[in-house]
Amino acid sequence: MSVGIVDLSEDLTETHPDDLPEEQVLPLDAWHRDCGARMVEFAGYQMPIQYTGPHGGIVAEHEWTRTHAGLFDVSHMGQLLLSGDGVDAAVEALLPIDLSTLKLGMQRYSLLLDENGGVLDDLMVSRWPNALYLVVNGATKWEDIAHLREHLPDNITLNHLQDRALLALQGPEAFQALERHVTGDYPLSALTFMRFGQFAIGDVEMTISRSGYTGEDGFEISLPADAAAQIATLLCAEPEVQPIGLGARDSLRLEAALPLYGHDLDTQVDPVSAGLQFALAKRRRESGGWMGHEAIMQILADGPATRRVGLVIEGRLPAREGALVFAGDAQIGRVTSGGFSPTLGYPIAMAYVTADHAADGAALQIEVRGRRLDARIAPMPFVPHNYYRGDAK
Repeated sequence: MSVGIVDLSEDLTETHPDDLPEEQVLPLDAWHRDCGARMVEFAGYQMPIQYTGPHGGIVAEHEWTRTHAGLFDVSHMGQLLLSGDGVDAAVEALLPIDLSTLKLGMQRYSLLLDENGGVLDDLMVSRWPNALYLVVNGATKWEDIAHLREHLPDNITLNHLQDRALLALQGPEAFQALERHVTGDYPLSALTFMRFGQFAIGDVEMTISRSGYTGEDGFEISLPADAAAQIATLLCAEPEVQPIGLGARDSLRLEAALPLYGHDLDTQVDPVSAGLQFALAKRRRESGGWMGHEAIMQILADGPATRRVGLVIEGRLPAREGALVFAGDAQIGRVTSGGFSPTLGYPIAMAYVTADHAADGAALQIEVRGRRLDARIAPMPFVPHNYYRGDAK
């Protein structure tokens, strides 16, 4: 879930605020530029890809987040609030989620599917008092909103929280940096992975979830847009925290093997091929009643034709999205995300390959710049997740 940029070496055009409509300039635009950000157009918005300074640059920002704490601006994502009588049943008609087990303060990953079982988007769903809070991808949020409005009953209210910003504080030192400032009815330490609560920093009220898109412990902070610069400045004044761009966010999520919509997921991909069966709740598989159910149950019964796999590549030349994957002379797949792993020191990629070539350890080749690079299928994630689960094992 969330945003990234797959190929960081090509086709990135630096932008200026005057280049895009005002409504597509995010609340922290000036703040990013003051911090030395290189801004690029992404999904219709101007976003920081990396920063200057002693800790700037994609690799340095990646390593800082893995060892300290990085602050990401993901305010381009859609924050939606659904409410009304029967909202659970209405949402369960569209998502394969079991909302009967989603209690107040809990968050869950889910999928918005079409009638053929293709993925329209991946998203987060949280149980708020008398409402469901959804975070959807920035590149698809307008299509998501249109889809929801078309298929939800008229009595369900959909509020697009356009006056909210969304910040992600990620890394092993994120907790200690954030804890110094937040107050609430219970301590920040009460939040474990995929839990959220209401907190404040000074007079700024915010919703904080313990979640993120880097594989590290961390938090996502929904707050009033007009307070975003104040809070970002406060957090980045802590010695553990540096602002981090989307370049490092992408390399971090790739190491964590987290799919990116529009690259690893789209309407031509089903959840089974993508390895996201965990998002298909057991009760909902049996009961059905959600869009795409019949098609996906058939795929579960027959087995998928392709599977998303992790690839480790020999040498130092990375394979980018679109690179073809071969078993001998036969083309058996295509890379959807790839890059050099700063943590591991060698190139990695995710690809869809035919199911009969998807076994761990299988030797394959990837065509890059007219060369065949040796690769092997490796377990995912490439770098272990470090989510905080409290006493849970």
